[in-house]
Amino acid sequence: MAKRAGQLPSTLGYRMPAEWKPHDSTWLAWPRLAGDWPGKFEPIRWVFAEIIRNLARHERVDLIVSSEAAEKHVRAILERADALSDNVCFHPWRTDRVWVRDSGCIFLSEPRDASHEPEPRDSKLASRNSQLAALHFQFNAWAKYHNYKLDAKIGARMAKAAGARIVQPRSGEWRVVLEGGSIDVNGRGTLLTTEECLLSNVQQRNPHMNRAAYEQMFAEYFGIQSVVWLGDGIAGDDTHGHVDDLARFVAPDTVVTMVEANAQDENYSALQHNLGRLRAARDQDGHRLNVVEIPMPRLVIFEGRRLPASYANFYIANGVVLVPVFNDPNDRIALNTLAEFFRGREIVPIYSGDLIWGFGALHCMTQQQPAST
Repeated sequence: MAKRAGQLPSTLGYRMPAEWKPHDSTWLAWPRLAGDWPGKFEPIRWVFAEIIRNLARHERVDLIVSSEAAEKHVRAILERADALSDNVCFHPWRTDRVWVRDSGCIFLSEPRDASHEPEPRDSKLASRNSQLAALHFQFNAWAKYHNYKLDAKIGARMAKAAGARIVQPRSGEWRVVLEGGSIDVNGRGTLLTTEECLLSNVQQRNPHMNRAAYEQMFAEYFGIQSVVWLGDGIAGDDTHGHVDDLARFVAPDTVVTMVEANAQDENYSALQHNLGRLRAARDQDGHRLNVVEIPMPRLVIFEGRRLPASYANFYIANGVVLVPVFNDPNDRIALNTLAEFFRGREIVPIYSGDLIWGFGALHCMTQQQPAST
């Protein structure tokens, strides 16, 4: 156990940086399956193009496409949308879906002043880029879909392309199943997650793990000292309660969280319960968090199904924050609130009324690669 502990990312100085820290790139996967957006696939490609256009002005976009032939088609769309630039780097890898936040690896970085003993030659962290590590969790498509084997390979491919040190987190003898959308960090040692997602036996992610096992895993692999457990996620969420539709860090000591004003809405009680938990929570230094409320958009229904529309699914890039909007009066409240915390970044609304029919939005489809220099 001691030898294994010496190879854990946290003991080697690796941490998951906050999303607002500098990026080398953002990873995305181009949509290819019309069935993921039944009846709405045509506009989805243009939404992706708009997202890429805004991101590529500030950082590299590592764009996964299904083949070299598909790359030509995607290039044509991006060119028409004024989104094609030298900042877009293509990777011809087949995927099942586009939700790279969940299927891809989670990058860690090493503080510049980190000092530790030289790692053993057989370390699982051996690679050419010593400043980046990549947590490659097992992916099982949220325990809902049978076609995910292509997506399960994406994390390792991303890590290899980035030159990152690949780590496969384990709890005892088991490889851990975890999606990036189920966690959020402040970069200082505090992590947000939900009981609905990680502690439900029904969902078949890690039936062998309890709360203590998760907290140990977060400490060993993410360098986390304080885990803030929220309860249930929002209604309509296809992922069993991912926290990135619910509450997000916007500063080391500040969380924005979704609230519902309508007491008759099915989200009302769960969001009030989570608000109470956040107000009582403590960070890695034992301090209370600043909690800022953002109202939910109005109910979004398509073909009789409630969709997980939420402003919490924003994405923070180097010079820009992309925010999902829904042609709702609360759009402006969400945009203004986030603008207060990201004064040095452009706040860009992205209409997500069609995108959310795929049960995800901007944060779900992106994965940041931290700056390595």
